[in-house]
Order: sequence, then structure tokens, then C-alpha cells
Amino acid sequence: MKDWPNFTGTGDLPVGIHRASLDDVIQFFGKGSIRREMLGRRLERIYRFAYSTQQLARFIVFGSFITEKSEPNDVDIFMLMEDTFDSRRVSGEAAIIFDHMAAQNIEGASVFWIRRMAAIGGEKAALEHWQLKRDNERRGIVEVVTNAYE
Repeated sequence: MKDWPNFTGTGDLPVGIHRASLDDVIQFFGKGSIRREMLGRRLERIYRFAYSTQQLARFIVFGSFITEKSEPNDVDIFMLMEDTFDSRRVSGEAAIIFDHMAAQNIEGASVFWIRRMAAIGGEKAALEHWQLKRDNERRGIVEVVTNAYE
């Protein structure tokens, strides 16, 4: 199991990208309350859908789910997809996660995605953007790096 850093005084992960397997993310952040368990299951489902496209380049989790908040609002996800990805070719339940409003209403998650080539300033800049909170303070984010569903 991953050794996670201590939360900051504001309850966030320290600034940076914390890489972890999906199992490690669920084991650490998806426990402690019924709400966290439910959000962990949502995160796993969305990851499986994204991974099933075979076009997922980066899968980032940010927001209240990866804080020490006992009752997170939802799970927030940013995905970088390969340049060849075409969301119109995704069918069934998996298509829901590539429609922001549908993902929010049906999956109960805020899902944002772009193709790699659309990352203004490159991938690094795109990932740094998701480390900013609404008050412009920086926080840590989590990149899911597992290939467990191959």
C-alpha cells in the first residue's frame, strides 16, 4: 500500500502530483464513511470506463475526495485522452463520462477531459492548473497510474 504524505493544515495533500494505483486511492480515500465508500465506487467505475477506451493518457483526481474532509462533496476528475480519441465512438454507459453534465447527473462526478494536443502550454501546465483551488491556493492532486484492468 502507498505511503501517503500528511495532509496540510488546510486538509489538502501537499502541493504536487501524487501518483498511486487505483487500489491505493480507494483504500486510502474511499474509507471512513458511507459517503467516501460510495464516491470510491464511483471513481472506480469512471476509471474503468475511461480505461476501456484504450485512449486514456492521464487520469487525475482532485477536489474534496482527496482531502481529509469527512464528507466530500463529490469526486472530481480530469482526464487527458490520446490525440486520436473520438468521444463520438464511445458507446453505452462509458459514453456518459465524456459528457460533463451527464457524468454529473448520472455518475455523481465532475468529469473534465481534453485531448493531449488541446493542453494549452502542454501537459505539465494542464496538470498544474488542476492544482489550483478556487481561492488560487495550490494543493496536491492524485494521478492514477495503475494498469490493473488490462
